[in-house]
Amino acid sequence: MSAGESLPEVPDGPLPGAVLLAAFEGWNDAGSAASQALEVLAEGWDAEVVHEIDPQDFHDFQVNRPQMTTEPGGQRVLAWPTTTISVAQLPLSGQRIVLVQGIEPSFRWTDFCEEILTIAHGLDVRSVVAVGALLADVPHSRPIPVHATSDDPELQDRLDVESSQYEGPAGIVAVLTHLAAERQTPTLNVWAAVPHYVAQPPSPKATLALLERLEEVIGEPIPFGDLAEDARAWQSGVDELAGQDPDVAEYIQQLEEVKDTADLPEASGEAIAQEFERYLRRRDLPGSDGGKDGGGPPRPRR
Repeated sequence: MSAGESLPEVPDGPLPGAVLLAAFEGWNDAGSAASQALEVLAEGWDAEVVHEIDPQDFHDFQVNRPQMTTEPGGQRVLAWPTTTISVAQLPLSGQRIVLVQGIEPSFRWTDFCEEILTIAHGLDVRSVVAVGALLADVPHSRPIPVHATSDDPELQDRLDVESSQYEGPAGIVAVLTHLAAERQTPTLNVWAAVPHYVAQPPSPKATLALLERLEEVIGEPIPFGDLAEDARAWQSGVDELAGQDPDVAEYIQQLEEVKDTADLPEASGEAIAQEFERYLRRRDLPGSDGGKDGGGPPRPRR
């Protein structure tokens, strides 16, 4: 599939038409949670690369250096920090998904985003979703907060989300969605909050939380692979490390108390219903046993 060929119409899901999902390593990607989420999607949906953005005009190679590797046959390969655009088709609905993966550029952000949006237009993209992760004062032992916002009134109604109230420094995903909105393309922002005291990647629990939210946004089950098991192992590892430092353990307990108090009103029938709806969607996923932790519907979150 190429950006220039005539493309068939695709059915609408919760988001209209073909959907672009974008995540970039760097400032927008705490714990590598967002970039890893798109890696999972690209692999699970067998996405096909249709375009690579030439990094020559967009990257400072002293900041993001090319990587020299050796292939199994002994051939030396030099890999540049390239942004790829790939296409997948959802197995159940047939909806087209365009995945943009790369590293936040150093230069010419407007030109960089315009190139992405031009390719997206050729692929008949009708909506853009920016995926990110930030460091926050949240406990690792509780569900990772994921916030979805949109400034598009139609998407606000479709997805029951509000407009963003953030003011401050912006990353490349903010520039991408801003320019997309100027082109009259509806945009959505989906961000996970990564515990700041375990900021080093990977952060599989945050990646899983992002994918669960994207599953709701897209309206089709996502193949998580071993991510749920990795998230449990990650949490156990952090528990063990925290147990070795009384000060850290006390700080985490304080975060847990704040989180539990804030979430208490959410322990409602609506929250339980959302969990059950997620289970029903995942039951239709080929090869799924109906839940990430075994048969039967998942238990309501704390």
